[in-house]
Amino acid sequence: MSSLAAPPVAPGLPWQAGLAYGLLGLPVAFAALPLYVVLPHHYASGLGLPLATVGTLLMLVRLVDAGAEPLIGRWSDRLYRRGLSAVMAVLAVAAALLGLGMAGLFFPAVATPAALAAWMVAGLLLTCLAHSLLVIAHQAWGVRLGGDGVQRSRIVAWREGAGLAGVVAASAASLAWGAAAMLGLLAPALLLGWLALWRAPQPPRQAPAPAGSGQAWMWEPLAQPAFRRLLGVFLCNGTASAIPAALMLFFADDRLGATPAQIALFLVVYFVSGALSLPLWVRVVGRAGLERAWLAGMLLAVVCFGWAAALGSGQVLAFGLVCLLTGVALGADLAVPGALLALLIERQGAQGVRDGAYLGWWNLASKLNLALAAGAALPLLQWLGYTPGSQDGAALQRLAWIYALLPCALKLVAAAALHRLLIKPSSTHQRGLP
Repeated sequence: MSSLAAPPVAPGLPWQAGLAYGLLGLPVAFAALPLYVVLPHHYASGLGLPLATVGTLLMLVRLVDAGAEPLIGRWSDRLYRRGLSAVMAVLAVAAALLGLGMAGLFFPAVATPAALAAWMVAGLLLTCLAHSLLVIAHQAWGVRLGGDGVQRSRIVAWREGAGLAGVVAASAASLAWGAAAMLGLLAPALLLGWLALWRAPQPPRQAPAPAGSGQAWMWEPLAQPAFRRLLGVFLCNGTASAIPAALMLFFADDRLGATPAQIALFLVVYFVSGALSLPLWVRVVGRAGLERAWLAGMLLAVVCFGWAAALGSGQVLAFGLVCLLTGVALGADLAVPGALLALLIERQGAQGVRDGAYLGWWNLASKLNLALAAGAALPLLQWLGYTPGSQDGAALQRLAWIYALLPCALKLVAAAALHRLLIKPSSTHQRGLP
């Protein structure tokens, strides 16, 4: 085992320590929302690329990005063995590349459709790979801080709570004031998050890699049945969440007839309610456990979000209530899965040694969620007769079904898998049954 360079974070996680660690999550999520929510609408409606083209290119780039995640995770393990100074230096470079890539994506230097498509692909590859490095290295830092289920959910909640603040800021800036304002806030936010991390609790110093570690270790997480079960639930649930994220602007704009200011408010309500619900979900974890807290969040999302399929033109107040309630459900998706993964890594003896390998596959699943959502939902909508700006009633009804009912069906599948694969075996084990 490795010797400690600093003591583990104190139980209870003082707010100063949690904020110092979590603050980098703000600019990381700040960049994620425009990439996954605003960018498809920007290129399809604003720059004129066909919807199917945008969806296909987004899917291809995200598949490439997803394929790189395990390699980035393996590199993260090596990076931590070189010390925190090396980690901080790489984070600084990745943050600079992320900012440059975002600026290029939203202000392309080309105009023809073919050149615009190539520009989008190149910009997305640069931006997504830099973003992935930031995410995995930051998550690995949190995993290495240790603790029980409640403590780990607190660590994740600080990171994801800061991320939600970044999403709210990105929503307001990009939708209400434009891409220039959004990018103007991103650069100082990245710098502030990087500086705060210097004052965060330091993870234990990592031991040198044992003999024989290498390429095989990158694949080791997939050999663990417990990890495969958790990853499967996470993938199904994440795809359910990614579909409405990719379609939200189209639904609010064409189905509801909402104004840009109202759309920005929807996003703010959704993410603020998610952030405010995080302490509630940490308490639920303390009472019911991580798995049952996650199940409750999934079922709450289905009950509330299914209502959105019946909404029509002008029903912005009702949709605001949907955003509020599903935002509360979002809190469970943010606080629980990462804590479950961290505990699993510890139980497998991988904490501080090869946690990056687990995080690489975990983030690959996250990117697959986004790839499946964009690559399937957007071309499917075009095949069903919907185009941005459409006023055809039948096409808009199909948009509502894909936006709301398909995610609910996937959420129910994820909830059933969670109960069957994680909760039921855990209960059987606690009763002492074979």
